[in-house]
Amino acid sequence: MQIRARMSMSADGYVTTPSGWPALTADPAFASGSSHGIAEFLESCEAAVMGRTTFEPALSHDRWPWPNLDVFVLGSQRPPGTPDHVVVDGDPQRLLEQVRAANRGGDVHLVGGPRTIQAFCAIGALDRLELVVLPLLLGGGMRLTPALHPDTELAFERERALPGGSVEIVYIPSSGASGLAGRDADWAPASQRRDHG
Repeated sequence: MQIRARMSMSADGYVTTPSGWPALTADPAFASGSSHGIAEFLESCEAAVMGRTTFEPALSHDRWPWPNLDVFVLGSQRPPGTPDHVVVDGDPQRLLEQVRAANRGGDVHLVGGPRTIQAFCAIGALDRLELVVLPLLLGGGMRLTPALHPDTELAFERERALPGGSVEIVYIPSSGASGLAGRDADWAPASQRRDHG
């Protein structure tokens, strides 16, 4: 199991539009659920973890956004109308333990926003930060930092060009970088190690 955050951002560093929508939605090449490599990404995932702000709008959708994924929500209160199968906990460490207990070997999509990603990064439970840099300049909106602390160290893993002019860049955060110099049998992804806070 690896916990992987995947976010889109404009070339000038914004993860949302000035009106608060994900930056991806401003790209003319955007097609919900299929563009920018998201379908391929989700094929390896069995669960989604998100904050309450990201989760709550789904309760009023006609279509459940995560039909094939186990859903875990970081939140102090269970929103009214939350389906019984959704796990809600306000403590990132406890939520991580529940994700581990339910895991069947697939990866976990850590859905934004940045505060939720930072909460998991802070407990050493973020294995990959995957950024899709869009060929757009938004001029305003929410930035990935300061919610994701600027002191977070990132080790480059790979990049690839996507159709439509976007670029996918994958980093290993400092919390997941331990053991990179010669991974041996004792190495485990950050989300599986039990020696973090």
